[in-house]
Amino acid sequence: MILVTGASGTLGRPLTRLLAEAGADVHALSRRARPPEDGVTWHQGDLRTGEGLDAAVAGAATIVHCASEPLHAKRDLPAARLLVEAARGQGAPHLIYISIVGVDKIPYGYYRTKHAVEKLIEGSGLPYTILRTTQFHSLPDMVLNVLTKAPGVIALPKGLRDQPIDVGEVAERLAELALAPGPARRVDDMGGPEVLTFEEMARAYLKARGLRRPVRVPLPLPGAAARGFREGHHLAPGHAVGRRTWQEFLDERHSRP
Repeated sequence: MILVTGASGTLGRPLTRLLAEAGADVHALSRRARPPEDGVTWHQGDLRTGEGLDAAVAGAATIVHCASEPLHAKRDLPAARLLVEAARGQGAPHLIYISIVGVDKIPYGYYRTKHAVEKLIEGSGLPYTILRTTQFHSLPDMVLNVLTKAPGVIALPKGLRDQPIDVGEVAERLAELALAPGPARRVDDMGGPEVLTFEEMARAYLKARGLRRPVRVPLPLPGAAARGFREGHHLAPGHAVGRRTWQEFLDERHSRP
């Protein structure tokens, strides 16, 4: 049995589908009650309170922890503690965690929390696998959507680059790890196929949306976290294993009839 937390989220949805298609006994955790789906058994449980976790992890040989709250990052560490405690109560299931490239080098709040969860899992005594990836395509897409809401010039931060990766490809890798015979601890980072400046990404976004807007890059971002991003600690150019490019994502996401 494989339990997926965050199974209704951006990454959890394609992951549970892939695992079910592979014939795995897939169980999914949700705060809300959900009807059974083809190949997926849903459990109602709350990682914030621990309610329902013991029942959800019962019998799980593998747990893939995808649940996360980027807008409420402080909740992630106590939630992971509750999950680890519940897992320990069921023996020693293989715990797989999805993290982000650079969490150990960039002092950004959400990254610090993700790194703290990594350390918790590493010291839990459970067999574990941790995969770090670069950001999904959907994040810069969301940021650029916000930036283009206001009329006029689009002002972008200076010196920022990104290496966006397809969420479906990350789901494929997680499915491989979940179906593997055993834990692998820290596996190789996984990055998108190309490193682009944020200006390049913005211009491609505007073209895909059919928007005509001037772009300027005048904004220096202060602070240690911004410096970490400018220095590229969130990138993995040596592990550019992704296949789907930013342009291919835009063409599909924003194609006009």
